[in-house]
Amino acid sequence: MIRFEDPWLFIFLVFIPLMIYRQWKGAGKNSIRFSSLDTVRQLQKPWFRFLRHLPLGLRCLAIALLVSAMARPQSGITSSEVLTEGIDIMLCLDTSGTMQALDFTWKGERQNRLQVVKRVVDDFIRGRKNDRIGMVVFGAEAFTQCPLTLDYGVLLSFLDRVEIAWRGIPPPSAPRWPPA
Repeated sequence: MIRFEDPWLFIFLVFIPLMIYRQWKGAGKNSIRFSSLDTVRQLQKPWFRFLRHLPLGLRCLAIALLVSAMARPQSGITSSEVLTEGIDIMLCLDTSGTMQALDFTWKGERQNRLQVVKRVVDDFIRGRKNDRIGMVVFGAEAFTQCPLTLDYGVLLSFLDRVEIAWRGIPPPSAPRWPPA
């Protein structure tokens, strides 16, 4: 539903009929007088004759749009309640030195355990809808990498930055939640 903040400004639309009346009233003043109209009547009426009214029509349209804009149209506040069901999932990723083992092969290339886990978790996150997912990384200590969130893009960016901990401490480039 649209409402106007200042509807009283629509009174200025009264100028449009006045402009039209004044244009047609003054149309005879600029005419050319002939002693005989026979020659003029024999002329074919061009198909673009309506263009002579175009400037007046554009002026009227401009005034109507200007008055409408000045009246400040506003849409009403609408709210909708979306009911979805989801679960809270907390992912726990091991970043200890044991994740460096090259146990897996993917596309002919040997992969360490953390690379495989990150790929599997990435696929898992992309397959979820309406679930809040968070992530904890641990080596010698556990850190909340990302709290529960519905923003899967942020979660995936945190997942990309997970690295194997050096002596149980996460690398300095690895972000932690809350930021220090």
